[in-house]
This record gives sequence, structure tokens and C-alpha cells, in this order.
Amino acid sequence: MYASHGFLRSDIGDVDVVYHDGEYHLFHLVLPNHDFIAHAVSRDGMTWRRVQNALFVDDPGAWDDDMLWTMHVSADPDVPGRWRMFYTGLSRHEYGRVQRVGLAVSDDLYTWTRSEDPAYPLEVSGQWYECSSDEGRNWVSFRDPFFYHDPDTGDRLLLAAARVNEGPVIRRGCVSVTRETAADQWQFEPPLYRPGLYDDVEVPNLFKLDDKVYLIGSIREDVKIHYWYADDIGGPFMNFADNVLLPKGNYAARVCKAGDRYLLFNFFQRKEVIYGREVIARMLPPPKELITDRRGRLMLKSFSGFDALAGRAVQVTRSTEMTQLYGNPNATLTCGEDAVTMSCPSGFEAFLLPGQHEDFRLRARISLDGQGKCGLVLRVNEDGDGYYLALDLWKGYAQLRRWGANPRPEFEHAFRYETLQAGNFVPLFQATDIDVEVVTHGSYIEFSLNGQVTLCVVDDGYCDGHVGFYAESATVRAEDIFIEKLDRRLAEEEPVYTATRHNPPDPQFHLVDVQPQLEPPSDT
Repeated sequence: MYASHGFLRSDIGDVDVVYHDGEYHLFHLVLPNHDFIAHAVSRDGMTWRRVQNALFVDDPGAWDDDMLWTMHVSADPDVPGRWRMFYTGLSRHEYGRVQRVGLAVSDDLYTWTRSEDPAYPLEVSGQWYECSSDEGRNWVSFRDPFFYHDPDTGDRLLLAAARVNEGPVIRRGCVSVTRETAADQWQFEPPLYRPGLYDDVEVPNLFKLDDKVYLIGSIREDVKIHYWYADDIGGPFMNFADNVLLPKGNYAARVCKAGDRYLLFNFFQRKEVIYGREVIARMLPPPKELITDRRGRLMLKSFSGFDALAGRAVQVTRSTEMTQLYGNPNATLTCGEDAVTMSCPSGFEAFLLPGQHEDFRLRARISLDGQGKCGLVLRVNEDGDGYYLALDLWKGYAQLRRWGANPRPEFEHAFRYETLQAGNFVPLFQATDIDVEVVTHGSYIEFSLNGQVTLCVVDDGYCDGHVGFYAESATVRAEDIFIEKLDRRLAEEEPVYTATRHNPPDPQFHLVDVQPQLEPPSDT
């Protein structure tokens, strides 16, 4: 996982990742100054090495002398071997209230030069979009460019986060379209998608997968990554009942094509209070692979790169290998035919696998009997302090909680009970033969159900401990229980860029739920 260990822990902003010649190239904003676009490279998509920065703000008086915002890097369709970076720029003269899109070019992805073509920077058209700081929210939205090229149809579209020029002010967010009719010649068109609901649709992505076209965007109102689909580029774009791709805390997703796979990269953010000062920490989790189900719903599955980190899988087949955490007298552990049955008809009990675990991948197939509750416990100690992953198999709902004793108990503050993240999965018609997978690697925690990544969170409240399942007024049957130790590699040549922070001094540190930022957008 990639994160800052510098003076501020919040300096990773929006990201873009390009895969070329077996290497991933990460470009990202640097907050809070937004004064340059950083560049890092990786061979596995998880451990990164910083290289020379890609682009800096221009000299005073230039159109982009204030801040640089989100970028997108893609191959130049007209010049083989050349790369184009479309990026957002702001001017000091306009107090950063007007967003434009510029272009930089490179022949090797390392050295970038601003284009001197008079076509740039691009300014949003007033025919369909807000184009003056006197309109709407009193700034001009035209940012987060994404270049889409379909060599089969010849479509060359530059998408951006913009706002239509009519309707309720906080409902004008849309995905604008500028068509490249010839090399570096652009013509604005009506919005690709106008939901009529959100203030902005940030960091748009457009790609084809199987037989559909998908549009991904991030919504500031709920701080989640959403998606929409259409039968072709012309739309109309629609959404399923649940069109959240990743739950709260994950934001600014970018799609990267690596071979025949589409990978999703994004940053994860959370608020921290350190010595009484509130900061937002951001980090880049491992990517996920984009797939579709039989109905065309977009889903994410765990990154195959974890396979290279996994040691020999240990299988648990006997109940005698497991222990009860709380000693509930109503609970029982039995086994038969390579399956373990964990029953607790009254009250709560956690059933622990052998050993203590820090970085691991757990896979199992479970079935639930009864009307009660079930879930998993992760990195818990002998007192039960740790992570609790609650599963509602019927409603398709998962929730990860950090739960434990307060080291300085005072009256009603004797314990800590914090919901870190909640997410949805496809509801089950029957709670049998359910494949679950948990990955913990440093402070990264990921949960998948039936191959669908449901939770993706970063938290360093607990670093190691016991792992197991729990039942509350229910019986859980588990088979094919495998647990693998995951290696924790240092970043290539620069271990400072691999984030595996352990607990800071407890009295000075705590986490706060991330709330939407409702001030003028600053491309977090």
C-alpha cells in the first residue's frame, strides 16, 4: 500500500495509473498545495518507488500558476510511442475559481512537457455548461479529464466533471463531453450523463466490458464510488438499484487496463485527530479487478497480486484445532466430513482458528442455520478486543467494527465501539455454500463474499491476533477453511513509501468518521 510518511499524512490526492511494458505508472496529486503531480512506478501494483515528478505549476502569470488538479494519462492515438496527459489547472489571477484542462506530452512517461498548441488550455463551453464564475456555485467546474478512445469506431472523447447551466444549483453536476474531431481539435457536445441529482460527478471513467459501456464517477455527497451503464456510448446511462462500487471512504477511482484486465485504483481517506489536530489521511490501497455478473452488474474481485505474497495454505478441518473465545456454555464445536460446525443457540460465541495472525488471507465456505447472526472476528486478543465483521446474509449487508476496551476507562467510556465501514453485496436466496475471503495486509483490510469485494478499509487499530468465526443464536457450518500468511514486501528501493503504520500513542490519537466535504471542490 502506498502512503505518505512525510510531514503531512494527507498529501496523496487523486490518482491515475497506466500499465506499460510490465510496469505500473502511478501519477497523483500532492495535497494540500496541489503544486505538482508526483510519479511512482511498480512492478506488482502494490509496492511503489517514487521517481521524478511529472509536472509542476507553471510560472506566475500562466493559466496554471496556482494549482494542478486531476490528470489522465493515455497513449496518443496519432503519434505512436507518445503519451498525453490531460490535466486540470487553476490560475492565481482568478483566485482559482475557473478550472481549465491543459495538455502535457511525453515519449517515455517520465519526462513531461507542456503542449504549446494554441488549442490548450481547453475552456468549457457555455452552450450546455456553466462557464462563468457568476453562475451557479460561483466557480467554473471543468476538471478531472478522462480521454476515451475507441479505435473500432474512431470515437475520441474527453470527459470531465462539469455542471449544466440550468436547474437547481446543487443538482447541476454532470459528465461533460468534448469530441476530438482531428488531432488537438475539440468540439463540445451535450453532457454524456446528467443525473439531475448531485452537485458534481467527479473523476469520470468510461470503458467497455463484455457487452456494455460503463461510466464510473465519485459523488461528494456520500463519499462513495458509483457507476452507470449503457448499451453503447450514446447512452442513455442507467443504474441498478445498488450502483455503489466501493463504500464510503473510497474515492476518486481510476480504471487501468493491464493486459486483458481492467483494474480499479483509488485512494482511501479517513479523518484522524492527532494531538488535538484533525487531519485527513489518504493512502492508495491495492487495486481490484473489475468484472460483471450475469445481469451485467459491475463488481470488484480481489487483486490476484496477493497470490505472489501468499505462503503455503494451512487447512483447518477438525474442531479440536479450534477454541472458543468467551466460553459460552451454550456453544458447541463439532466436526464431520472436513467441515466444522459452530453452534451458539443462546448468546454470543467466537470460534478461533489456531495461531496468531498479522498479515493473512482467509478463505472458507460457510452456511448459516437459524434466524440469528454470524460473522468473523479478526486480530482479536484474549479479551475479544479486535475487529468484528458482521454479516446479514439475507439483506446483503456487511459491516466492519473496531471493538475493544478503552485503556483509560471512565464511566460510560469504558469501551470503544466504532463502525469503520458498511457495504452491500448481492442478497442471498439461501444462506448456504457462501464463499468468504478476508485479506489483511498491514493496515489494509478487505472482505469479499462470493468473489465480490464488499468492504475495503484502512485502519491500524489492531495489528495482529486471533482469527475466526462467530455465531449469535445461530449455527455456522464452515468447510474448505484455508489461511495463508502474506509476505509484507518493502517498496522497491524506498521502504518509506510502503505504509504499515502501527498504533500511535493511544491518548493522543483517535479516528473520526469521514464526512462529505461541502466547501468548493479542491480535488481531494
